[in-house]
Parts: sequence; structure tokens; C-alpha cells
Amino acid sequence: MKLPFSLFVGLRYTRAKRRDRFISLISIISMVGIALGVMVLITVMSVMNGFERELRDRILGVSPHVLVQDFSGELKGWQEVEEKVKQSPQILGASPYIQSETMFRHFGLNQVGMVQGILPEKLSEVSVVPANMKAGSIDDLEKGKYNIILGSTLSRRLAAGVGDKVTLLILSQTKMSLAGINTRSKRFTVVGIFDTKSEVDQGLAFVHMDDAASVLRIKDGVTALQLKTQDVMKAYDTAYEVNDILKGDYLLSDWTRQHQTLFNAIDMEKKIMFILLIFIIMVAAFNIVTSLVMLVNEKQSDIAILRTLGASPASVMKIFMTSGFINGLIGTVVGVVLGMLLATYLPDIVSWIEVTFDVRVFPQNVYFVNELPTHLIMKDVIQIGIYSFAISLFATIYPAWKASRIQPAEALRYE
Repeated sequence: MKLPFSLFVGLRYTRAKRRDRFISLISIISMVGIALGVMVLITVMSVMNGFERELRDRILGVSPHVLVQDFSGELKGWQEVEEKVKQSPQILGASPYIQSETMFRHFGLNQVGMVQGILPEKLSEVSVVPANMKAGSIDDLEKGKYNIILGSTLSRRLAAGVGDKVTLLILSQTKMSLAGINTRSKRFTVVGIFDTKSEVDQGLAFVHMDDAASVLRIKDGVTALQLKTQDVMKAYDTAYEVNDILKGDYLLSDWTRQHQTLFNAIDMEKKIMFILLIFIIMVAAFNIVTSLVMLVNEKQSDIAILRTLGASPASVMKIFMTSGFINGLIGTVVGVVLGMLLATYLPDIVSWIEVTFDVRVFPQNVYFVNELPTHLIMKDVIQIGIYSFAISLFATIYPAWKASRIQPAEALRYE
């Protein structure tokens, strides 16, 4: 294949053995530096994406994606509302609930939290709690039995296990009288414990919706109807769509009002980390500048001869840009491949370290995960590869421009 003149000479300079091995060493160091920078950046971004996914799945797996409430505070006729909202293809499930702030009491131990009255057959449509039962089953919440399921942390703080009796003090039912403060209470039997490894384990408990209605003296209606959406990141748009279906007769809100600050903080942290790690690639790119400057000094006589043979300054510039371009391309490609491999097998590597050296990198009593989560997103990989290659290409401009400015007479004067 016949290559363009500038590309052909540039490739020859890249492959040729140089008299000064120090230049070759710097060139190799630049490629290795770029490869390491790209590999580290891909791996770190994958780990941060993994943690974000775990947080999103755990927190939003329990919290409602969209809430439908009545302006009066009590949603009546939730069955009709459910039929309407399920007309939207974005809605995967719906579950009504009655919620109240309460104080849990067991053997003198008190803990403030929330109790939710739910329908067991409906909860599995919108929540991951039924799939994360540590003890018992969500179906153990039978109407009229006054059973309760506690979060794992709440259960531990109350020292209450399956079979124990827990007293619920309904704070919203507190009344003042001459005899003092009177709070409505009811004893429930613990029949299950759930563990989602999220903040809801600390202060949330479930009872049957009919039992909650009886204790709270609610004759008709529920607190809200919680919805699960097809795409949790588009819950805001889905809420607007559901609002149109309901013709604005109800109050709708989505998870972003409660958890958006947390995910914004994670996103900002990812961006800052991306910028900081880009500097690693920029430092490696400076080695390309150094190697090309030294290569230009070594090849001054060659440049002069090429110029006398008719090569234009632009052609000379392209020759040395090709040499730097090859270094940046090799470094970027190697870094992308190594980064994808490391991000893919990093959980296995961490597990091997834990088994081999008998250490726990992620203790379950400290972190909400027991293994290193990674999530490789091709969009990030492509973006990192483009940025790395662009930085490498930009680093070749100055040395190549200096080569194009060399005057043949000055370069050959002492040859």
C-alpha cells in the first residue's frame, strides 16, 4: 500500500533505532504513562459507577419512585387511581400504604421510626424488601394478626427478634389531658426482619394495611400510592405523564425531591475525580513533548535535507506529529484494554486478596456492600479514550511546529 509521504517518514522515525537510546526510553515512558493513566481512570470511574448503582438499587429499591397523594392528605379510592396510572407504559407496579411516625418499644429500649401499613401482595411490585428478608416472609403479615416486620438495624437496636412482642406508640395519636400525655399504643408480634443494607433498615417497619388502619383509626383511604417506574432516572418525566393521566387532581412527587442531593454529590465527586485523573494523562503527555523535542534536535540534518528536496514546512510538521501520534495511540489503546480488563476482574482480584491474606477490604459492619462493585460503562470508556488521544495529539503540536521552522542552511552549516 502506498502511504502518504509524511505518514511514511513519520512511521520510519517511529520504528527506526535511534542513536540516542535515551530518546527511545522517554518515548516508551510516555506510552506507558498514558496507558497507566487511562487504565487507572477507567478503573476508578467503573468503581464509582458501581457504588452509584448499588446506592441507587438499594435506596430506590425501597423508596417509591413516584408518589401519588391527595391534596387533603388522605387518598381515597386508591384502586381507581391505580387503574388509571397503570395506563402509562412507564409504570411497572403500584402499592398503597398507610404511614405514621411511631416509637418502637421493647424491654425498655426505645427507637423512633416510621411504620407502614402495606398489602403484602402489592409491596413486591414496588419494593426490594420481600426479596431481602433476613428472617420470615412478607406474607406473614396477615390481616388481624397484628404482626410486624422490622428493619435489621432497628431490630438490633431494640434487641427484638422473631417471636418477640414490640409495642408501637403512635405519636400522631398523642393527646393532652388533665391526667397527662396519653399516647395510643398497640403491641405487635415480630414475624420477620428485612435487610436491604440501606438507611431504611434503621427506622422502618411494616404491618398489614388493615391493622395499621385499625390502630390509626382510618376508616377509608390511604396515605399515598407508591409507583415503580420503568426507568428510575426518568421518574421526573414519568410523574408529569401520570399527572396528565390523572388530570392534575392529585399531588405527585418523585424520588428526586428526597434523594437528589445525594446523587448530585456522587455525580460531582465523579467529575472531580475524572478531572484529577486526567492530569495523570497530561503528565504522561509531557513526555511526548520531551521525546519529540529531542527527536527534532537529533533529526535536524534530515529535516534540512527533506526541505532542500522540496518538502514543505507543513509536511515536516506532519512527519513529527505522526511520530507523537503513534505514541499516544499505542498508549491509549493499551490503557483502554488494560482498564476494561481490570475493571471487569477487579471484584475477583479483591476477593482473592481477601482469601489469600485473610483480610476484609469491605467489612459488612462498616460498609453497605460486602464486595467491590464495578460497573463498566462503554460511554465512559470511549470518552476517556478520546480525551487521552486528544491530549496526546495536542502535545505533538509544539515540537512538530518547531521542526517545521528549521532552516536548511542553518541546520547544515556544521555538517
